Amino acid sequence: MTTELTPARSPDSEPFPSHRNLGQSGPARRRRKRLSQQDPPSRAPVTSAAQGVVGFADRRLGSAGFVRSALNKVFPDHWSFMIGEIALYSFLVLLATGVYLTFFFEPSSQQISYAGSYIPLRGVSMSRAYESTINLSFDVRAGLVIRQIHHWAALVFIAGIVVHVCRIFFTGAFRRPREINWLVGVGLLTLALAEGFAGYSLPDDLLSGTGLRIAYSIAESIPVVGTWVAWGVWGGEFPGAIFLQRLYVVHILIVPGLLLALIGAHMAILWHQKHTQFPGPGRTEDNVVGTRLVPGYATSSIGFLLITVGVLALLGGLAQINPVWSYGPYEPMAVSSLAQPDWYIGFLEGSLRLFPPWEYRGLGHNVPPVLWPGVVLPGLMFTLLAGYPFLEARLSADRGQHHLLDRPRDHPTRTAVGVMALTFYLVLFVAGADDVVALSAQLSINAVVWALRIGLLVLPPAAFFATRALCRAAARREQRQRHQDEETGWIELAPDGGYREIEIPRPEPAPSPELVPAERIPPAQRDRGRKGLAARTGRALVRFFTRPA
Repeated sequence: MTTELTPARSPDSEPFPSHRNLGQSGPARRRRKRLSQQDPPSRAPVTSAAQGVVGFADRRLGSAGFVRSALNKVFPDHWSFMIGEIALYSFLVLLATGVYLTFFFEPSSQQISYAGSYIPLRGVSMSRAYESTINLSFDVRAGLVIRQIHHWAALVFIAGIVVHVCRIFFTGAFRRPREINWLVGVGLLTLALAEGFAGYSLPDDLLSGTGLRIAYSIAESIPVVGTWVAWGVWGGEFPGAIFLQRLYVVHILIVPGLLLALIGAHMAILWHQKHTQFPGPGRTEDNVVGTRLVPGYATSSIGFLLITVGVLALLGGLAQINPVWSYGPYEPMAVSSLAQPDWYIGFLEGSLRLFPPWEYRGLGHNVPPVLWPGVVLPGLMFTLLAGYPFLEARLSADRGQHHLLDRPRDHPTRTAVGVMALTFYLVLFVAGADDVVALSAQLSINAVVWALRIGLLVLPPAAFFATRALCRAAARREQRQRHQDEETGWIELAPDGGYREIEIPRPEPAPSPELVPAERIPPAQRDRGRKGLAARTGRALVRFFTRPA
């Protein structure tokens, strides 16, 4: 047995020479000796615990690489990109307040006599759903403020989606490769409208019951299958003994689950395809310039979340909305005047009020007038909205990938189409309150209806041509300014006694250095094109309708 002996050294002896202390003087070596004898710095318990948890997860899931790349994700900076986050945060508030409300709401059509604390309704016959809503508003601690926060959050949620869709449309963010995400967004908007109407209808008050009666009539108006659809959904003749229970399940389970799935798909596609950005210094079609997820973007998002929650809480506590106790319980024979639904259903209400009473009879079927404004028109609107990216790509023969956004003035036709659609929607929205307009302006309701009918046909085309002309004028003005000298505001006296402004050549914009992180976008795959007779025919039709005169 061989033992290797190491020369013993006293604690005060100098350390063995190394490349770090060779050539150093004695005082320098003594200073290094004193530093080496000090205790190493200890880590904070929280930091050690966090590192332990992260290490535990990484050894089993191998997630360190993904987490590192996720934390370094780059998001562009622009205020309009936060509009979608308003909808997302409002949806989180909806989930939180909705869970609280489910503890006290009873979706039952059973008729009872009210004996609660709200004195004006005592002894009135009502459904248990309406009674539980009244008790929730007056007898449950914080029930009224939570219910109003829930209602305000629903309105802001749908408004955020609508404005977000408008931002995507006018900036061209729906173009390839983001058509699928556009379809997901249209699905989110459709489900949000259905979810809002379902929640609005659950209290079974006079206003919401009137809306359900209209929905039942629209379902019945569908040819061939309308009667079966209405009977199957409502469980019999209106109002249906079990319809509120079914609507409650749809409202708290089915539609929220679909919304969560579509929101997850929307965020996953956005994460994979990278976020679009406006043109600027250092920004190209192949990169994303902005702020990293942590700490910059996450900090601003958390602050925006708190602001959104705070504003919704202020609205719920200070601004009264949907006072169902003032409407009374639903009675099929009672319809209050000046009754309007929530704003997001206003366009459908307006279409029902403006459409003429045209009824079609033939082929053994009777098609009531409510079919055209209640089923056909909304179906066309959402079909055109969903298919617009493909329609624009086909008419413009644009099959390239786009990661830089457009300014609305740079695409006058697209901007004009969007303004025309918004004008059409706004006329329908105003028509949904034609009785309020007539009463407030002291006008005949017939005159208001005919004025809105004419406006629905005249105003959208006028808005189209006016918007396209303004966009083209703005583009021409910008082009002239780019080639003209820059005005200085200095006036000089000319030799002939006149005055003129001194102008200097406009400097060329200097390329700004890239001072923010940039994330590369993988190169797009080549489009192999389409072959065959159908493809050639389609391209010929496109060239025929899009070639210049």
